[in-house]
Amino acid sequence: MIHVHGPLLFFHVFVVIFQTTNSKTVEAEALLKLKESFQNATVLDSWKPGTEPCAQGKHWVGVVCAHGVVSGLLLGHSGLSGKIDVDALVLLSRLRSVAFLSNSFSGPIPDFNRLGALRGLYISDNQFLGEIPSDYFSKMAGLKKVWLSRNEFSGPVPSSLARLSQLLELHLENNQFSGTIPPLEQKNLVSLNLSNNNLEGEIPAGLLKFSPNAFQGNAGLCGGNSGRACDHSATPSPDSPKDHNSKNGLKIAIWVIVAVILVLLLIIVAVIAILLMRRTQETLFDAPVKENLDTPVRTYSTNVKKDINSNRKGFGSAYRAVSSRRGKPAGDLVLINNDNGSQFGMSDLMKAAAEVLGNGSLGLSYKAMMDGGATVVVKRIKEMNKTGRDKFDAEMRRLANLKHKNLLRILAYHYRKEEKLLVYEYQQKGSLMFLLHGDRGISHADLTWPVRFKIIQGIARGLGYLHTELSTHELPHGDLKSSNVLLTRDYEPLLSDYGFCPLISSSQAAEALSAYKSPEAALNLHVSPKSDVFCLGVMILEILSGKFPCQFLLNAQGGTDLVQWIRSAIQEGREADLLDPDIANAKNFQSGMVQLLHIGAACTETNPDRRLDLREAIRRIDDIDTCQRG
Repeated sequence: MIHVHGPLLFFHVFVVIFQTTNSKTVEAEALLKLKESFQNATVLDSWKPGTEPCAQGKHWVGVVCAHGVVSGLLLGHSGLSGKIDVDALVLLSRLRSVAFLSNSFSGPIPDFNRLGALRGLYISDNQFLGEIPSDYFSKMAGLKKVWLSRNEFSGPVPSSLARLSQLLELHLENNQFSGTIPPLEQKNLVSLNLSNNNLEGEIPAGLLKFSPNAFQGNAGLCGGNSGRACDHSATPSPDSPKDHNSKNGLKIAIWVIVAVILVLLLIIVAVIAILLMRRTQETLFDAPVKENLDTPVRTYSTNVKKDINSNRKGFGSAYRAVSSRRGKPAGDLVLINNDNGSQFGMSDLMKAAAEVLGNGSLGLSYKAMMDGGATVVVKRIKEMNKTGRDKFDAEMRRLANLKHKNLLRILAYHYRKEEKLLVYEYQQKGSLMFLLHGDRGISHADLTWPVRFKIIQGIARGLGYLHTELSTHELPHGDLKSSNVLLTRDYEPLLSDYGFCPLISSSQAAEALSAYKSPEAALNLHVSPKSDVFCLGVMILEILSGKFPCQFLLNAQGGTDLVQWIRSAIQEGREADLLDPDIANAKNFQSGMVQLLHIGAACTETNPDRRLDLREAIRRIDDIDTCQRG
């Protein structure tokens, strides 16, 4: 046994304290150095000298912490540009995941390969360009998830990707990669998208398990699930007359093809010129739709405000204005709910001043301020092509006829085969997610215990109504999460984005909808109304703890696993430790809070058969003593 004497023990404790303090200082200084390299970094106002990135209950925006140290950066959809200072990132020794999705960074790919311990790299939807060195990933052996999609990368796909033994997800779609696909033979690779590049050659045998969608848009690919057979026939000898004649014939064919292409290009240019003379750019439909990464980073109002209509050109003037009688097409805008007497058509919408509110699981949302004073939210959805126009119209009218004080009703829709517009009444207070996580210290202070109870009760009742009126749906809601709960001036919750399951494909639903994050869906893609109950439970736990749940994030990267964290704490009798500090001080009401924690835990049982029935959950919420509601 080693005996440590008093002075030596004191010295040891002093060194530990010094090292911990020094580590926090290094992290803060590194992140502040990183922030200095960004432009338009107002979203990072919480990154301030003299504060700690992982301070309990006051994490810096976009910073993910594990055991008090920085483990990830979730800075997607933040309006950032400039340079990413990798020198600063290197100082974060425990950094495992970086996400800069949907910003405005450009130039060659930064030296992220200096971060050898990285597990996840997400830089999709920027303007990065150029070739990536073939050995770029060779020193990143632990990398599991690589998202480089929707940039302007070119050249060969880096061969070092094939040597990442732990690779789970690889997304390179919508770039300009060329050449052949490296031999990606990783058995654990479960998500792959190489579509819309300039790849050619035979698809490696190890990728036969992936659908044709993973390879579409690459005319030169063959074999596998591409739908094109590879020509493995031997070529004639170079010296044979047949080969000589073939080459001459090939040259003539090439010249003919070139001539035809030039003629077609001239025709296309002429048609485009005519169309441009007849209409202005359709801004609403031409804006890129980006992949979803719901993060607690604020993308509303004062921080990331993106006018898509300089000089108030609005969404565009491509649609003629006609009568806006109820239920009739109004410049292809169909009004299905105007109980408040509002009348507007597509032309009014196209001229409206607009800003991007955020990017949800199904598409972008815009705030549109029309000349007449009306303000609406327009949601643009691309992945709603499961039904034709008549079935779509019938479903929209069915949803518009639902009437409950806790539902946000659809005002109008616009139908195109490729994408749809849904129009809702604008709610000034925004989403529950924003109030809980987007601006702590300002609007978050309004979420007192009585307000939170009112929100939980309203969400449960609204969901109960949907489960009654849409009982034939596999998922009456399907995408219940805090970003899809809007709040009125009186903090009455309004559920949005409900009832879409019959309108979108199963594959898109599995990728986008929150109900598919339930345990049973994760295991075998089986969903049921009990999956909605799981989402309700997660929301209850989120509202009570004030923590952002990883269950709402793309691939669960970041956030807190609320279900497991709270279940463990309940088993240890530590319920009071789970409560958001902003309400935990309301000692007189803790009994009601603890009751709700147990209801949330019962709604998130792993086995759906043991999960609380929705009607029983609503009854238990309503039965909480009035004195405990505040």
